[in-house]
Order: sequence, then structure tokens, then C-alpha cells
Amino acid sequence: MPIISRPALVEHLVRTRIAGDVATPRDNNLSHYRKLANGDRHYWLGLELGDRWTDEQDVLAVMAERCGVVDDPAHRVGQDTIDPELTVDGLDRMAARLRKAAAGRERVLFATGHPGSLIDVHSRVAAALRAQGCDVVRIPGGLVADEGYVVQFADVAVFERGASLWHTHSPEPMNAILDALGEAGRPDLVIADHGWAGRAGQRGIDSVGYADCNDPALFIGEAEGTMQVTIPLDDHVLDPRFYEPLTAYTLETAGLAG
Repeated sequence: MPIISRPALVEHLVRTRIAGDVATPRDNNLSHYRKLANGDRHYWLGLELGDRWTDEQDVLAVMAERCGVVDDPAHRVGQDTIDPELTVDGLDRMAARLRKAAAGRERVLFATGHPGSLIDVHSRVAAALRAQGCDVVRIPGGLVADEGYVVQFADVAVFERGASLWHTHSPEPMNAILDALGEAGRPDLVIADHGWAGRAGQRGIDSVGYADCNDPALFIGEAEGTMQVTIPLDDHVLDPRFYEPLTAYTLETAGLAG
């Protein structure tokens, strides 16, 4: 994948709707912000938010600042947005953390709740870090969570049920992995999304996560310092190959390309 400039990447993100005018509607975003504020733990994505975020307007303010959604509380329906400049800013912060991991030959775990779109993104980063001498975590076999199995493909942990890979927001698969690894096998860094990323951060591990504009918890986690980095993007666009320039840019910025 050719390396592209920041302006070219911003244009690509908008054209493919990874950022810019994204597919997630405004009413869906606001519903999720409200449910998080009302204490629905499904929307906490493995984080422990206590009673610190009980006003959905506070959640909206964080999302406007860190994701780029429309900041007007009166905007209730229709289109919502992700700021592509914030997406690339997040990739730059991720790249800095990847450089640190490579320099220290750290132990890194990759996981995704979006196997239909993000597994290749995670897998390419895993391969680049392994080439630099990092220890990419191989999860134990036989792990179960949420009435399914936690398995691994192309270095990425995923959730399987009924011979299919599932989209999941649950933190329980990450709990199963970390409990099985124990303190001796604990990773230095987790790169993930959804509850996989949130629970790793909550358990005190450096965690980098991709997050959509209707998943506010990871942005709150970064604001509070529980998450190292949260990258705003639409996490399931039409074609998974649309993420390839994003991955190439990140690896080049981290000094891990080639």
C-alpha cells in the first residue's frame, strides 16, 4: 500500500466515509450518549465510569471535542460527523505509542469486536511490530465468554459463536484472555476496540482503541486517562480495504513501514 500524505489521507477518509459525514445517524449517537449517562453498562465498553458522567450533555461535549460530532444539543436527527483531522491526530498519537512498543520490544495483544472490518487493520500492525522484535501475544486455547469462544486469527483475538465471528461490544472476552494469561503473561500494550480496549485500559494496561461516534465510552476513557489513545472513525464502512491507507499512514508515521 503506497504511503499517502496527511492531506491525502484526510481526503480519503471523507470520500470513503470513515470520517466526515458518516453513516451513523445523529439520533443513534444521542441515544447511546443518553444510555451511557443513564448507567447502562453495555455502553461503558468495559470501563468503570461511576457517577461521573450522568449528564448526556457532558458526554456530547466530550464527543464534540474528541470525535468531531456536531456540538449543538438542538441537532437531534439527521446527519452527524467525525472530524477527519481528529482521526489523523489519533493515528499520530497511536504511532507514537507504537514507536515506544517497538523500541522496548514490548508484549502486545491485538483484539477486535469488529472482525468484519478491522481484523486486517490489527493484523498488519501486529506483523509490523513482530518484525521489530515485539512479542505478539498468542492467547491460550479453550477460552469461553458470553456463551461463545475467544479465539485468534491472524494474531487478532475475536469472539466466535456457532462457527461465526461475532460483532461484540462486551468486555468479557478480554477478561477471559487477561485472566488466563495471569500476571506473568500480562501484555504491555493492547490495541483493540469496543469492550476489548476499554476493559484492558480499566485493568491498568496501556490501551489504544478505535471508536465510532456512537461509542462514547472510549473517548471518555482517554479524557480521564484510562485509555492511552482513542481514534475516532466509522468502524464498519462498505469495504474493509478502505482502511488500508489509514494503516499504511500509521505504520509509516511510527517508523514501522517496510
